[in-house]
Amino acid sequence: GGNAQIKAMKKVAGSLRTDLAQYRELEAFAKFGSDLDKSTLRTLAKGSRLVELLKQGQYAPVNIERQVVSIYLGTNGYLDSIAVSDVKRFEKEVLEYFEVKHIDIFETIKK
Repeated sequence: GGNAQIKAMKKVAGSLRTDLAQYRELEAFAKFGSDLDKSTLRTLAKGSRLVELLKQGQYAPVNIERQVVSIYLGTNGYLDSIAVSDVKRFEKEVLEYFEVKHIDIFETIKK
C-alpha cells in the first residue's frame, strides 16, 4: 500500500486516485445522460487519458521512476491536448527525451 511507496509516487498518486474516482463516477452517469456540461466532458476526457496511460503490456514492467513521470504528465494536464489513441506514443517519447536529456530527474525521483 501507501507505506511501501516512495515519496514521489505518493505525491503524484494522490490526485490520480481522486481523478480516477471522479472519472468512474461520471462515466457511469454519462451512460444514462446525453447532455453533459463542459466540466463533465473534461473530466471524462482526462479520465480516459489516465486509464490509457496506466495500461501496461503483459511481461513489460515499468520502473517506478518512469511511472512517476508518466502519472505526473497525466495528472498535471500535459496530456489534455493529446488524443487518447496517442497517449502511449506521447508517453514513450517524453520518457525517451528525459532519458537522453534529463536523466537526473529519474535519479531525483529514486531518492
